[in-house]
Amino acid sequence: MSEFKRVIHWFRRDLRLTDNTALLAASADSEEVIPLYVVSDWNGEHRWTGPKRQAFLSGCLSSLASNVNHVGGKLIFRRGHALKVIAGLIEESGAEAIYLNLDPDLHGKQIEKKLETLCQELNVAFRPYQDAVMHSADEVLTGSGTPYRVFTPYFRRWDVVAKPLVGGSVKKLVAKIDLPSDPCPTVETWGMKQEGPLALIPGEKAGRERMKSAVSERLGAYLDHRNFPADDASSRLGADLRWGTISVRDLYHRAGKARSETRERSERESFGEFQRQLAWREFFMSILHHYPEVLDLELNPSWRGLEWNDPDEDDRLAKWQEGRTGFPIVDAGMRQLVKTGFMHNRVRMITAMFLTKDLHLDWREGESFFLQHLLDGEIASNNGGWQWSAGTGADAAPYFRIQNPWTQTSRYDPEGVYVKRWVPELAGVDPKALAKAPAPGESIAPNYPPPMVDHSREREETLRRFKTLKEASGA
Repeated sequence: MSEFKRVIHWFRRDLRLTDNTALLAASADSEEVIPLYVVSDWNGEHRWTGPKRQAFLSGCLSSLASNVNHVGGKLIFRRGHALKVIAGLIEESGAEAIYLNLDPDLHGKQIEKKLETLCQELNVAFRPYQDAVMHSADEVLTGSGTPYRVFTPYFRRWDVVAKPLVGGSVKKLVAKIDLPSDPCPTVETWGMKQEGPLALIPGEKAGRERMKSAVSERLGAYLDHRNFPADDASSRLGADLRWGTISVRDLYHRAGKARSETRERSERESFGEFQRQLAWREFFMSILHHYPEVLDLELNPSWRGLEWNDPDEDDRLAKWQEGRTGFPIVDAGMRQLVKTGFMHNRVRMITAMFLTKDLHLDWREGESFFLQHLLDGEIASNNGGWQWSAGTGADAAPYFRIQNPWTQTSRYDPEGVYVKRWVPELAGVDPKALAKAPAPGESIAPNYPPPMVDHSREREETLRRFKTLKEASGA
């Protein structure tokens, strides 16, 4: 006999029916499940999202609604503040419990605390589940019970903790009550307009197909090719993990199975390295959980108060955002990002370090811009990556380790394939010229701007600023 007659499952960043921890529990514990998605009510612009992200989310929701309908349910859309929407739906439906998967981000956690209090007031069961990560931030701690701030020891501990297994798929959802629903949102719902096609097909089916092809076709060579942006060697699963069209457990165990079955050492190491990258994602989520101030401040207090340039001076920020810096690999990355909603991880590091170390612009400017455009923008990973590049965060690159965009090009795009793909003005340029600074004031090609700064000079300026702050703080 079921524990409950009718419950609500609140979909958030778990937009799938397969291996959905809370949804599987809700289905097992009740006679009826009301699937709910609360559409946020902001309009026009947002610090941490933009048209492509919202278009991808809308596509995922459309796919989810179809999948829910296929198994006999109806996905209810309601726009507004989550607590008000859920309180109204409880009263409307007589639901006896709320099932949900926990959000690793701060805003989601704040809502969860308020929802738990609301459920107590309404005498409704509150059933939260861990789903977005393999291990919560409180599962992977030092021997003294404190959080790790360096990745390698974190990973050693993370790697040996027993991994949760993959759950099944929800085969049937019963909802006997017919509830009204808003339409499935589109990008226009938030007062935005989609520009150009998406780089990825949204939804659970597409996500699962991407996962299968990544494991069978690309991840076996991940270690050798993952740093070369011209190669199609990355998983392209970041957006699926962010929106939950696949589960991290499913992905981890598929990679592990492939790792155990191959006889090739290089392939075993590649699958192992990919699993390690999944741990990086959870490391940054742990940092955000234990040090929530990182969204506004440098994690390392010694670097709070760094001198930053005015982003409007000489249109510095705009040139970076639009890919008009005169540094080919930087411009290629930024144009790829704006056009497709994706940027290769190596190039993310290059463009982030260029903004902070060559242009001396606040990392928060870049952090926000990336999240407005990346389909896979994960608040914790994005913040962690930006603070790493700026030299201010967890396990960060030391302030004196400053990537040279020219040598990075030579090393990771030696034939200029990636650069020429995204910067067509450079199509006829000798690849060697793309990896070497031209003479001062000169351009690499006629219709391409000269480098907006001298890297060597700006490197020395960065060192000066860090050293000055270090001496002033006595660090």
